[in-house]
Amino acid sequence: MERILVEEIKRQIRDSIETRNALLSDPEILHAIQNAAELCIKAIKDHKKILLAGNGGSAADAQHIAGELVNRFMFDRPAIAAISLSTDTSVLTSISNDIDFNNVFSRQIEAIGNEGDVFIALSTSGNSENIIKGLETAQLKDIRTIGFTGFNECKMSVMCDILLRSPSQSTPRIQEVHILMGHIICTLIESELYK
Repeated sequence: MERILVEEIKRQIRDSIETRNALLSDPEILHAIQNAAELCIKAIKDHKKILLAGNGGSAADAQHIAGELVNRFMFDRPAIAAISLSTDTSVLTSISNDIDFNNVFSRQIEAIGNEGDVFIALSTSGNSENIIKGLETAQLKDIRTIGFTGFNECKMSVMCDILLRSPSQSTPRIQEVHILMGHIICTLIESELYK
Protein backbone atom coordinates (compact mmCIF):
# COMPACT_ATOMS: atom_id res chain seq x y z
CA MET A 1 0.00 0.00 0.00
CA GLU A 2 2.75 2.46 0.98
CA ARG A 3 4.63 1.82 -2.29
CA ILE A 4 1.44 2.46 -4.32
CA LEU A 5 0.87 5.76 -2.54
CA VAL A 6 4.47 6.91 -3.12
CA GLU A 7 4.22 6.00 -6.82
CA GLU A 8 1.02 8.02 -7.14
CA ILE A 9 2.65 11.00 -5.42
CA LYS A 10 5.56 10.80 -7.86
CA ARG A 11 3.18 10.53 -10.83
CA GLN A 12 1.28 13.62 -9.74
CA ILE A 13 4.53 15.59 -9.35
CA ARG A 14 5.81 14.42 -12.76
CA ASP A 15 2.51 15.43 -14.39
CA SER A 16 2.76 18.88 -12.83
CA ILE A 17 6.37 19.32 -13.97
CA GLU A 18 5.48 18.21 -17.52
CA THR A 19 2.65 20.75 -17.68
CA ARG A 20 4.91 23.55 -16.48
CA ASN A 21 7.59 22.51 -19.00
CA ALA A 22 4.96 22.67 -21.75
CA LEU A 23 4.11 26.20 -20.58
CA LEU A 24 7.78 27.16 -20.53
CA SER A 25 8.35 25.95 -24.09
CA ASP A 26 5.27 27.59 -25.67
CA PRO A 27 6.13 31.10 -26.96
CA GLU A 28 2.47 31.83 -27.74
CA ILE A 29 1.39 31.34 -24.13
CA LEU A 30 4.41 33.24 -22.80
CA HIS A 31 3.59 36.16 -25.12
CA ALA A 32 -0.05 36.07 -23.97
CA ILE A 33 1.06 36.28 -20.31
CA GLN A 34 3.18 39.33 -21.17
CA ASN A 35 0.23 40.92 -23.00
CA ALA A 36 -2.07 40.24 -20.04
CA ALA A 37 0.36 41.91 -17.65
CA GLU A 38 0.72 44.91 -19.98
CA LEU A 39 -3.07 45.25 -20.22
CA CYS A 40 -3.37 45.25 -16.41
CA ILE A 41 -0.49 47.72 -16.05
CA LYS A 42 -2.18 50.13 -18.47
CA ALA A 43 -5.49 49.86 -16.59
CA ILE A 44 -3.78 50.53 -13.25
CA LYS A 45 -1.90 53.52 -14.69
CA ASP A 46 -5.26 54.85 -15.94
CA HIS A 47 -6.74 54.48 -12.42
CA LYS A 48 -9.02 51.62 -13.49
CA LYS A 49 -9.71 48.38 -11.63
CA ILE A 50 -9.19 44.66 -12.15
CA LEU A 51 -12.30 42.47 -11.78
CA LEU A 52 -11.86 38.71 -11.38
CA ALA A 53 -14.28 35.79 -11.31
CA GLY A 54 -14.37 32.00 -11.35
CA ASN A 55 -16.26 29.01 -9.94
CA GLY A 56 -15.01 26.53 -7.33
CA GLY A 57 -11.22 26.30 -7.41
CA SER A 58 -11.16 29.08 -10.01
CA ALA A 59 -13.13 31.28 -7.58
CA ALA A 60 -10.39 30.64 -5.02
CA ASP A 61 -7.77 31.59 -7.63
CA ALA A 62 -9.68 34.79 -8.47
CA GLN A 63 -9.81 35.69 -4.79
CA HIS A 64 -6.13 34.80 -4.35
CA ILE A 65 -4.98 37.03 -7.23
CA ALA A 66 -7.21 39.90 -6.08
CA GLY A 67 -5.66 39.64 -2.61
CA GLU A 68 -2.13 39.81 -4.04
CA LEU A 69 -3.04 42.94 -6.00
CA VAL A 70 -4.93 44.79 -3.28
CA ASN A 71 -2.42 44.11 -0.51
CA ARG A 72 1.06 43.20 -1.77
CA PHE A 73 2.84 40.41 -3.59
CA MET A 74 6.64 40.54 -3.34
CA PHE A 75 7.06 43.85 -1.50
CA ASP A 76 5.16 46.72 0.11
CA ARG A 77 3.71 49.21 -2.39
CA PRO A 78 0.50 51.18 -2.98
CA ALA A 79 -2.72 49.16 -3.13
CA ILE A 80 -4.13 48.18 -6.54
CA ALA A 81 -7.89 48.29 -7.18
CA ALA A 82 -8.89 44.64 -7.66
CA ILE A 83 -12.15 42.89 -6.79
CA SER A 84 -13.03 39.20 -6.80
CA LEU A 85 -16.67 38.88 -7.87
CA SER A 86 -16.86 35.43 -6.24
CA THR A 87 -16.70 36.61 -2.63
CA ASP A 88 -19.79 38.62 -1.60
CA THR A 89 -22.24 35.95 -0.41
CA SER A 90 -25.16 38.36 -0.07
CA VAL A 91 -24.76 39.58 -3.65
CA LEU A 92 -24.13 36.06 -5.01
CA THR A 93 -27.13 34.50 -3.27
CA SER A 94 -29.40 37.45 -4.06
CA ILE A 95 -28.66 37.26 -7.78
CA SER A 96 -28.86 33.44 -7.76
CA ASN A 97 -32.19 33.47 -5.96
CA ASP A 98 -33.89 36.42 -7.64
CA ILE A 99 -32.53 36.11 -11.18
CA ASP A 100 -30.35 33.09 -11.98
CA PHE A 101 -26.95 31.72 -10.99
CA ASN A 102 -25.75 32.27 -14.55
CA ASN A 103 -26.02 36.03 -13.91
CA VAL A 104 -23.90 36.22 -10.73
CA PHE A 105 -20.92 37.82 -12.51
CA SER A 106 -22.64 39.71 -15.32
CA ARG A 107 -24.90 41.56 -12.87
CA GLN A 108 -21.92 42.65 -10.75
CA ILE A 109 -19.98 43.77 -13.84
CA GLU A 110 -23.08 45.73 -14.90
CA ALA A 111 -23.12 47.40 -11.47
CA ILE A 112 -19.45 48.22 -10.86
CA GLY A 113 -17.58 47.69 -14.13
CA ASN A 114 -16.45 50.74 -16.10
CA GLU A 115 -14.90 51.29 -19.49
CA GLY A 116 -11.16 50.73 -19.24
CA ASP A 117 -11.40 48.19 -16.42
CA VAL A 118 -10.02 44.67 -16.96
CA PHE A 119 -12.10 41.54 -16.33
CA ILE A 120 -10.06 38.39 -15.64
CA ALA A 121 -12.29 35.35 -16.17
CA LEU A 122 -11.10 31.96 -14.90
CA SER A 123 -12.68 28.70 -16.10
CA THR A 124 -10.90 25.37 -16.49
CA SER A 125 -13.46 24.26 -19.10
CA GLY A 126 -13.78 27.67 -20.74
CA ASN A 127 -17.53 27.07 -21.01
CA SER A 128 -18.95 28.09 -17.60
CA GLU A 129 -22.19 29.88 -18.43
CA ASN A 130 -21.87 32.53 -15.71
CA ILE A 131 -18.34 33.34 -16.91
CA ILE A 132 -19.56 33.56 -20.53
CA LYS A 133 -22.33 35.97 -19.51
CA GLY A 134 -19.79 38.01 -17.53
CA LEU A 135 -17.59 38.27 -20.63
CA GLU A 136 -20.58 39.36 -22.73
CA THR A 137 -21.43 42.12 -20.26
CA ALA A 138 -17.79 43.22 -20.09
CA GLN A 139 -17.70 43.52 -23.88
CA LEU A 140 -20.86 45.67 -23.87
CA LYS A 141 -19.22 48.04 -21.37
CA ASP A 142 -15.87 48.25 -23.22
CA ILE A 143 -14.10 46.38 -20.44
CA ARG A 144 -11.01 44.52 -21.67
CA THR A 145 -11.00 40.80 -20.98
CA ILE A 146 -8.39 38.20 -20.07
CA GLY A 147 -9.40 34.54 -19.99
CA PHE A 148 -7.65 31.79 -18.05
CA THR A 149 -8.71 28.38 -19.35
CA GLY A 150 -7.49 24.92 -20.31
CA PHE A 151 -6.06 23.64 -23.57
CA ASN A 152 -9.32 22.51 -25.21
CA GLU A 153 -11.22 24.74 -27.60
CA CYS A 154 -14.04 26.45 -25.74
CA LYS A 155 -16.53 29.33 -25.84
CA MET A 156 -14.03 31.64 -24.14
CA SER A 157 -11.53 31.13 -26.98
CA VAL A 158 -13.31 33.69 -29.16
CA MET A 159 -14.59 35.99 -26.40
CA CYS A 160 -11.43 37.22 -24.67
CA ASP A 161 -9.05 39.96 -25.74
CA ILE A 162 -6.24 37.81 -24.34
CA LEU A 163 -6.52 34.07 -23.72
CA LEU A 164 -4.16 32.27 -21.33
CA ARG A 165 -4.53 28.56 -22.08
CA SER A 166 -3.01 26.15 -19.60
CA PRO A 167 -1.32 23.38 -21.65
CA SER A 168 -3.34 20.58 -20.06
CA GLN A 169 -6.73 18.89 -20.08
CA SER A 170 -6.52 17.91 -16.40
CA THR A 171 -8.40 20.24 -14.04
CA PRO A 172 -5.76 20.08 -11.24
CA ARG A 173 -2.91 20.80 -13.69
CA ILE A 174 -4.90 23.63 -15.33
CA GLN A 175 -5.51 25.24 -11.94
CA GLU A 176 -1.86 24.89 -10.92
CA VAL A 177 -0.78 26.72 -14.07
CA HIS A 178 -3.50 29.36 -13.62
CA ILE A 179 -2.16 30.39 -10.24
CA LEU A 180 1.40 30.34 -11.60
CA MET A 181 0.36 32.64 -14.45
CA GLY A 182 -1.48 34.85 -11.96
CA HIS A 183 1.64 35.11 -9.82
CA ILE A 184 3.75 35.97 -12.86
CA ILE A 185 1.32 38.74 -13.81
CA CYS A 186 1.42 40.12 -10.25
CA THR A 187 5.23 40.09 -10.37
CA LEU A 188 5.30 41.94 -13.70
CA ILE A 189 2.78 44.52 -12.47
CA GLU A 190 4.78 45.24 -9.32
CA SER A 191 8.16 45.36 -11.06
CA GLU A 192 6.89 47.69 -13.80
CA LEU A 193 4.91 50.09 -11.61
CA TYR A 194 6.66 50.19 -8.25
CA LYS A 195 10.38 49.36 -8.57
